Amino acid sequence: MASSIAKTGRHRALRYFSNAVHSPSFQRPRIHALPRLPALAAPRIPTTQRDFSVSSRVYEKKYTPEHEWIDLPAGSKTATIGITTYAAEQLGDVVFVELPNLEQDVKKGDSIGAVESVKSASDIMTPASGKVVQRNDKLEEKPGLINKSPEGDGWIAKLDVLDEEELRVGEGGVMDEKGYKEYVEGLS
Repeated sequence: MASSIAKTGRHRALRYFSNAVHSPSFQRPRIHALPRLPALAAPRIPTTQRDFSVSSRVYEKKYTPEHEWIDLPAGSKTATIGITTYAAEQLGDVVFVELPNLEQDVKKGDSIGAVESVKSASDIMTPASGKVVQRNDKLEEKPGLINKSPEGDGWIAKLDVLDEEELRVGEGGVMDEKGYKEYVEGLS
């Protein structure tokens, strides 16, 4: 009973307010504009020369003629590998990804898995020697992730690299982004 009284009371209040707002004698309150404040200037921060240097290869991906990419951040031994956007476009809709085994020792150029699409299949070659420490298990459930983000969320595996020298531009066909773009343009 108390709740029905409360509902009725709210109903009456809403009806009263609605009628009051729509009555001809209702005066809307005037809203006065706030005074305009002067714009504040951003504080000047003195510029100083940096005390450290940044390597140009910190986040630079490397590419292979087999259309794989590898990203080894500076100061890390763990690299992420996958297939390039060009390779994903050429394959078409990816329907299956064979991932490498964890703790698998690999040499540069070894096949560590495969990508199958409605058009064809392609082996995944490792761009460097090392040990597989992680694999992208999301690709087993959603292989199309390679098509959506081949150089992002569609990575294949992470590898503890044994020899960073294998990733030098020019070594065994390894290219930087500019070199890879020129390589791909030469294919068409």
